[in-house]
Amino acid sequence: MATENCDAVNMDPDMELLSDEELEREAEGFKEQGNAFYIKKDYAEAFNYYSKAIDMCPKNASYYGNRAATLMMLCRYREALEDSQQAVRLDNDFMKGHLREGKCHLSLGNAMAASRCFQRVLELEPDNSQVQQELKNADSVLEYERMAEIGFEKRDFRMVVFCMDRALESAAACHRFKILKAECLALLGRYPEAQSVASDILRMDSTNADALYVRGLCLYYEDCIDKAVQFFVQALRMAPDHDKARLACRNAKALKAKKEEGNKAFKEGNFEAAYELYSEALTIDPNNIKTNAKLYCNRATVGSKLKKLEQAIEDCTKAIKLDETYIKAYLRRAQCYMDTEQYEEAVRDYEKVYQTEKTKEHKHFLKHAQLELKKSKRKDYYKVLGVNKNATEDEIKKAYRKRALLHHPDRHSGASPELQKEEEKKFKEVGEAFSVLSDPKKKSRYDSGQDLEDDGMNMGDFDANNIFKAFFGGPGGFSFEGNSASGPGNFFFQFG
Repeated sequence: MATENCDAVNMDPDMELLSDEELEREAEGFKEQGNAFYIKKDYAEAFNYYSKAIDMCPKNASYYGNRAATLMMLCRYREALEDSQQAVRLDNDFMKGHLREGKCHLSLGNAMAASRCFQRVLELEPDNSQVQQELKNADSVLEYERMAEIGFEKRDFRMVVFCMDRALESAAACHRFKILKAECLALLGRYPEAQSVASDILRMDSTNADALYVRGLCLYYEDCIDKAVQFFVQALRMAPDHDKARLACRNAKALKAKKEEGNKAFKEGNFEAAYELYSEALTIDPNNIKTNAKLYCNRATVGSKLKKLEQAIEDCTKAIKLDETYIKAYLRRAQCYMDTEQYEEAVRDYEKVYQTEKTKEHKHFLKHAQLELKKSKRKDYYKVLGVNKNATEDEIKKAYRKRALLHHPDRHSGASPELQKEEEKKFKEVGEAFSVLSDPKKKSRYDSGQDLEDDGMNMGDFDANNIFKAFFGGPGGFSFEGNSASGPGNFFFQFG
């Protein structure tokens, strides 16, 4: 180690009267007191006494080395790095100085510089097992950096977070690694974690442009666009060349403007324009999960207005894929399923909503969907007669007359046995449908989804011929002629 020299140029006037030997002795006393406090883990007091020793003898490498060790325990790695570098400048053979400089570089994320310092330690002490392990740690950090860079390019953000977590085990004070991790957490939608990391950095350095950018990014992805823009602008003030902040700021403003245009068009009833505007907004930033989920749901709402129900369902599904907690998207999709008579799917969505938010309204939606599902599993008598559900009594009678004559077994007496059987089945269904829909009480029970068996009607024993005869005036009032001059299947009425 180099000779300990004491320079009293900057000493207090009272100290200028002391000899070099006395200064060295007093400095050693301060160092010993610093060592005592260090052993007690009172690092703040240790720092004060080492600083006093340095003031006495500013060219003593070991004092800087000791203070560097204390600063490292206080996690003040940048200051520790300066003291370590000063120590090895004063004494290039000071092994502990090189070791501490390497550790500081590694903690701050500069693995290449750390490796150079550790190599110097090995030159001084080839068998130093501690530094051999530190070299391995530095190599690991470099490898995790490389893997993270590849992962980011491939948009494998989970891999980047994993790599940064591993790297931070050795480089705990590296803001660069923390920022990259926070950015990827934001891109993964893990906003509270990302905010926490960025906030920790800003508490230590309020002007850190990268941390300001990540705070803005989290707000942007949480659809707090105005607040996000403020952080992006602040980041650009700190670092005018911050490309990511500039791009995010531009995207945020463009997304807000396009979404508002779409909303305005929708409110004005211009659904085609709204559909196009929401579609354009969806192309601005694929990474903005929350806003894009809302845009898909908005476009689904417009799509349902335009009777594009299948597209609306698809958009709702995309919204839910982006945000599985998005109740509005489930409700919109469920209504589209109802409109397209996909009742099982509607029930599934309403059940999901009701499990999440047990409101009276959601319970009503679920009960209605369950009723429609139950009704859909029965014969649709309206469909059998070919009328809509609001058909009048006259319309139901006309429909029955037409279908009963069309499917009457006598009309198909010359057909194949298979066709005769099929037409007989249809004739019976037509009779069933008419017997229910022509009776106000039965029709009301049918429309409300109640079981007709409760009303004493057993469809298994139903005789469609009786309905037919009653409708057309009894025996002898109607007959078919299978072999008339006009061809098979003709019929005529006979009145008594």
